[in-house]
Amino acid sequence: MNKVIITGRLTKEPEAFTTQSGVSRSTFDVAVQRRVKNKDGKYDVDFLTVVAWRQTADFCNKYLTKGRMVAVEGQIQKRSFTAPDNTKRYVTEIIADNVEGLGSPNNDHGPTPPPSREEPDHNEFTEVDDESLPFD
Repeated sequence: MNKVIITGRLTKEPEAFTTQSGVSRSTFDVAVQRRVKNKDGKYDVDFLTVVAWRQTADFCNKYLTKGRMVAVEGQIQKRSFTAPDNTKRYVTEIIADNVEGLGSPNNDHGPTPPPSREEPDHNEFTEVDDESLPFD
């Protein structure tokens, strides 16, 4: 199964294209923060290229802007092409099935650190009087 879900911020405005047959395409990069800190105590960031087609592309081109937090669901695709210098190049992209804008479009706060992965201490209980419970 080839399935990927990412959340992150757009690094620039989406690039809108239309094929010769009139099919919409949108390409944009998403900065995705890793869940684990590096040796310097900071979160590394991966910059992932997303390609959307048809109605999804129309949505992205119309509503997404640089800095906007998005969630992308899709699949990873690797393709190759010949560059102008006649060398073979490889590109890995996420082909979007679904894209959602998260938060407000003008929210330009920095990346949010991922939630803590620490397990709660289940040995600490608080006594509760049975009379204060909302059910019988």
